[in-house]
Amino acid sequence: MSQIDTTPRKILVLGATSGIAEATCRIWAAQGARLFLVARNAEKLAAVATDLRTRGASYVDTAVADLDNTDQHAALLSHAVNSLTGLDVAYLTYGILGDQAKAEQDFNTAAQIIYTNYMAPVSLLTWLANFCVQRHAGTLAVISSVAGDRGRKSNYLYGSSKAGLSAFLGGLRNRVDREGVTVLAIKPGPVKTAMTASMKGSEKFADADKVAQSIVKAIDKRQDTLYVPFQWQPIMFIIRNIPERIFKKLNL
Repeated sequence: MSQIDTTPRKILVLGATSGIAEATCRIWAAQGARLFLVARNAEKLAAVATDLRTRGASYVDTAVADLDNTDQHAALLSHAVNSLTGLDVAYLTYGILGDQAKAEQDFNTAAQIIYTNYMAPVSLLTWLANFCVQRHAGTLAVISSVAGDRGRKSNYLYGSSKAGLSAFLGGLRNRVDREGVTVLAIKPGPVKTAMTASMKGSEKFADADKVAQSIVKAIDKRQDTLYVPFQWQPIMFIIRNIPERIFKKLNL
């Protein structure tokens, strides 16, 4: 009879102060995980780290960093892995909604959304994937979005950046899966967090704690893709398949 591995998992969280990341980390802390947290806001990051220690995390270390600064990624990730003494899961929850209306008129605003949501994650994932491939182990779990499944006039800058990220994850998975590395694309619908609090109808958005539970289960099962809540999978299947002649007349 094989023994159950009770070694605490070593988890790197990039964008650790986001609502979804915090909720997920609380679950891992209760399991006694070793956590390395990266975020831009030093005060909030320190508060999150303290909370996770009280919830049972066996080890918590942090780094304050602007993840848009791709020149610093190699040093940051190397430091994180050394601090954790390895890596089992890298969890990328980093991104911005951006201002769609402003981005429609100003290229620099549009470029910032695309850079933060696509270019910077590509930099992080390239380093992390190569690290995991060398060890033939590890999971890369990345927050994309249902918005990436089809461009809609209400958020096509955000949606196109997430579409690019989802396509990148698909190709990366195709490359590294045979090397023992799992790539999970997480596609949430709208979730109740600080980032979405000002959005119309936000009171009806999904609960972050329930979303986090689904994410942890998907990572444990080594899934490839997760729509969360689950009903977004059939919803987006329908939206993707609406004929363009009809779709372009809709207000979505």
